[in-house]
Amino acid sequence: MHTIRLGQTSIETAAIGFGGIPIIRLGRDEAASLLRLALERGITFFDTANRYMDSEEKMGLAFEGIRDKVVIATKTGMRRAKEAMEELELSLTRLRTDRIDLYQPHQVSTPEDYETLFGPDGAMEALVKAREQGKIRHLGITSHSLDMARKLVATGLFATIQFPYNIVETEAAEALFPEARAKGMGILVMKPFAGGMLDDGEVALRFLRREKDVLVLCGCDQAEQVEQAVSVFSGESVWTEEDAAKAQAYRDELGSRFCRRCEYCQPCPQGVRITYAMMYRVVTKRLSPAKAVNFSGAVMETVRDCVDCGECATRCPYNLPIPEMLREHLAMYDAHREAAK
Repeated sequence: MHTIRLGQTSIETAAIGFGGIPIIRLGRDEAASLLRLALERGITFFDTANRYMDSEEKMGLAFEGIRDKVVIATKTGMRRAKEAMEELELSLTRLRTDRIDLYQPHQVSTPEDYETLFGPDGAMEALVKAREQGKIRHLGITSHSLDMARKLVATGLFATIQFPYNIVETEAAEALFPEARAKGMGILVMKPFAGGMLDDGEVALRFLRREKDVLVLCGCDQAEQVEQAVSVFSGESVWTEEDAAKAQAYRDELGSRFCRRCEYCQPCPQGVRITYAMMYRVVTKRLSPAKAVNFSGAVMETVRDCVDCGECATRCPYNLPIPEMLREHLAMYDAHREAAK
């Protein structure tokens, strides 16, 4: 399998890593089996986060007794020192380990995040001490904001940067990755399938396989997904004219204003099923409008309970106008429902 060294760190790994969100949908034993299958197939880098429900616990179970065979990365969403250290200790316990190979402040995307992280009693001071104590091997950072990611890279304080990159979100290739490489940083790619919007996983992965020095984090909850990722990254890099045409079709269809299904907007205080409602336009393309009404009806009816409080929009790392988009999708649903009568 294609392997890389992660920047100037001591971490050498297959260029495909395992993203830890999807396993929250699996039972403990099923998740542990899938994680061990990934390791057997040559995937050695496993990325999770404190906020990913029981993902850390499942990784701890899967790799107990074989800890030295894997590289474990996790994250904290806390910006203050005390809370960040509490999350670090909790992650160590859940993961059944005495060290984290790569620890990352999570989703640092706003000026307020930055100022608190680096300010008095900020998390950075505590995390540097934790690294000195051996609880952390390397410190990385994650962001969903291109401007903030560049600012974080410029500090020179982090070993790695994790950022969204895929067929429809390509800005980082020219605006971020060269700056990270110049700093000797490792590059981790999240959202390889644009939050599930790219239904041809093989084309999505082949697009990323062209980058020779990035680590692609592929979220999996099925053995077939693991096998597909391993297959793409085990062979030579291939990108055909047909692949390029399909990639352009995705760009034409999705643009940049679409939900990545990260679910950071949830839960809605009014019970609106935001993530699924935001998928309605895609559902209509994959089904007929009439079938989409039946398939998504229960979800779309919850949108009527939206009071336009905007709480979801404040939590969206992509700054999407969620209430406005929900109204658009509801109007489309209502039109389809009328037409189907």
